[in-house]
This record gives sequence, structure tokens and C-alpha cells, in this order.
Amino acid sequence: MSIGNIMRTGVSGMLAQGNKLSAVADNVANSDTIGYKRAETEFSSMIPQKLTGEYVSGGVTTTVRRHISEQGTLQNTTSITDLAIAGDGFFIVEDANGTRFLTRAGNFVPDKEGYLVNAAGFYLLGFDISDGSAPNVTSNGFNGLTRVRQSSQAMQATPSTRGELRFNLDAGAGVVPAADLPSANAATAQYSFKTSLVAHGNLGEEVLVDMYFSKTADNTWEVAAFDQSQATAGGPFPYASGPLTTTTLTFDPVTGKLDAASPTSLTFTVPGGQPLTLDITGTTQYAADFNILAVNINGSAASGYKLFKIGEDGVMYGAFPNGEKHSTYKIPLAMVGSPDNLKLLPGDVFTQTDTSGDVIIGFAGTSGMGDIISGAKEQSTVDLASELTAMIEAQRGYTANSKVFMTGAELMDVAVNLKR
Repeated sequence: MSIGNIMRTGVSGMLAQGNKLSAVADNVANSDTIGYKRAETEFSSMIPQKLTGEYVSGGVTTTVRRHISEQGTLQNTTSITDLAIAGDGFFIVEDANGTRFLTRAGNFVPDKEGYLVNAAGFYLLGFDISDGSAPNVTSNGFNGLTRVRQSSQAMQATPSTRGELRFNLDAGAGVVPAADLPSANAATAQYSFKTSLVAHGNLGEEVLVDMYFSKTADNTWEVAAFDQSQATAGGPFPYASGPLTTTTLTFDPVTGKLDAASPTSLTFTVPGGQPLTLDITGTTQYAADFNILAVNINGSAASGYKLFKIGEDGVMYGAFPNGEKHSTYKIPLAMVGSPDNLKLLPGDVFTQTDTSGDVIIGFAGTSGMGDIISGAKEQSTVDLASELTAMIEAQRGYTANSKVFMTGAELMDVAVNLKR
């Protein structure tokens, strides 16, 4: 028996229990920290090599393990920008210097410029899809990500490119002579029905488009579109320029719906803007008054937007002053092969290690990433009752190991006093 080893073993036990108390203290202190993952101290024995017939005590060492993969309880809030993940994914954030990290702390609020930042000062990252394009995702890297904005006072205009138009044409309308159809753009032009639509040009300006519907034969109609700004004073025909489009629609005389040979969309270029395609599926020809059943055209005037909602798929929608709503960002999620081996850094953010595996980028609802819940926070995974129990255990263990040390010290005194 080595008295020195007994004392060193007692010291290792006190250090181990001290580490456990430190982890418990951290857990208790962060019991209300959003997205915090509890720490657990794991003990492993140190057995020295047996060199003689006597027993030589070794000691104990500790490893602190974070239960990062453990799901915290979701608590509902009244803020759209509070985000939680129901699943295994992580939000991608960056600090003020642009260094990227992973986190589960989704308590985001807008800063003075409208960017979403959490309580630790990390900016939420996402893909800008305000131009209607699909996100360009790099599966194993952070390329293409930008800071997500809840709102923008910067001027932004969206030209019209698509829409829906459904209407009913009166089957009992008279036939318009071919020479007098609106497509001829003559002063004598005649038509069965007319309406006007508002679209937006490249700079967000409103463009009025006159739509003419003229019956040319039984179950056959001509649709012609003109730029209203080109109308003759007191006219409107003739317009200073020809029709933007002329399309012939044909209807099934039995069902009153567009027949198989008829176009199901109208396409023309908005003056000063982009090509616009109007889906007219659902248009009918019944013995009833001409009626616009539905009309919806995208595009907006130059203005800033404010956050409208965030879907479970991570798509953010902005609302413009004119009532237009469209997608602005798509928030991705990240995963690693072994999340419990991620490295924890201040601010409850994580970075990958050699044992965690590489980061994989995806979206909510796919590949086990989980869903993004707007208006919720993920609570700390700390259970106070368990932590207080562990605190008592560590305290008793520390005391017992101190007794071992004190006993070794007393034996050392006895050995020293043998000389007397």
C-alpha cells in the first residue's frame, strides 16, 4: 500500500466531484436559458499497471458530455420572430465578424436595421428568395447565406410576371364582325365586354391594361389586351400602338368550359415591365352575365416590407403597404452526424469537431431536419429536481473523498513519527 497514492486518489475524487458540481452549477444557472442543453459529468476509473503484489490505488477522471441532441420543451409566445425547432436541426447564425455557427437558441428580435438577432447577439442566416428564385444550396457549406431581415424600409419594386384571371362570358352575346374586332385597332372597333387590369412595371409603376372580349362565332371568343396609356382621347380606339396580345378561346358547347384545344393562359409583356402570364383555367361560357370570377396579379410598387408570417418550411413572407404579400427569405437548417460531439461556445452556439461529423445543410420538413415553429421558444433541457439531487450526491462524494485524503495524511503523520 502506498500512502501517497491514497492521498492522490482522494484528490482525484475531490476534483471529479468538483467538476460534477461545476456542471450542476452551470445547469442550474441556465435552467431558463433558451436553447440551452444540459451538461452531464461522466466518471471513468484510472487503474494503474500492477507491478507488485500489493494493490496500488489509481483514481478517477471525468468527461463532461453535452446532451445537445435532447429536445427541449417548446413554449408558445406572441412573437412571430421567436423560432423553435421540433426535430434534430440547428439554426445557422453568424457573429458580428461573419463567423458562422449552429444554435438552437431561436429567440430572435429585429435590430435597428431589421435584421433578426438572438439574445446572444448572433444573426440568423437564410437564403434571399425575394426575386422568386429557388435557393442555391450548398449541402456541405454555408455558401449563399445572408442575414435575414424582418423588415426593410429600403425601397424595393417587384414587376408583375404571373397571375390568375377567371371570368364568365355570356353565351348569348352577339357576334362581332371580323372587320370590327378590337385586334384590328380601328376607330370602328366593337367588342362584347371589357375590363381593365393593374400590373406593375420594372420600377414598380402601375400599368393599366385594357382587356377586350369579343365573340367571333358560336363558342369562340377573341381576347385582346392594350396599353391603356396609348388610348385615343375620347376613344379608346384606335390605340397609338397595336394589341399587347390577341388570343382566341374556344369552349365546349356542352360543359361551357374551355375545350381541350383552347389556350389556358394569356401571355403578354407589360409595357415597361416583364412578360406576364395569366392563368385562365376555370374560365367559362354560360348563359349568364359577363363576370370576373377571380383576379390576382403579383408585383408591387416601390416600398419597404414588414414580416407577415414564417411557415413551418422556413419560408418568410413579407407584407407591402399595398397589401401584396410574397416570400422574402427561406431559413435553412443544419445537421451533423453526432450532435452530442459538437463543441459548445459562449452564447449557446456550436461548432463542428472531428468527432461530430461535417455540417449538412437542408430545409425544414426534409431529411429529418425537423419543423420550424414560429411563435415558440425551445426551453432549456435542465430538470432542476435532477440537478439538485446530483448536487447532493456530488457534495457527499466530495466529503467522502476528503475523508480518504485526511486518512492518508494521518497515516503519513504516523509514518513520519516512527522516527521518534
